[in-house]
Amino acid sequence: MHILWWLIVGLISGWAAGEIMTGARYGVLGDIGISTVGAMIGGFVLRWMGYDGDGGLPYTIGGAIAGAVMMSAVFRLLTGRAVRA
Repeated sequence: MHILWWLIVGLISGWAAGEIMTGARYGVLGDIGISTVGAMIGGFVLRWMGYDGDGGLPYTIGGAIAGAVMMSAVFRLLTGRAVRA
């Protein structure tokens, strides 16, 4: 069940990160994959900073979008694609 939740949040954050980060995209599966990894990293960073996750869905999606945008920017830097926000 958690994997399904990660995919749903990854899809939402992937769409939002794609809208925020203009330029070349990686396709549906690529965007979901990058965003899911970014969402997990965003969740770990927020927990490390002291947020306990009691904010529910907005908290989860907000952290996922932040992580997805950062992960997308890093991935674009590594692949040599232009980074625009």
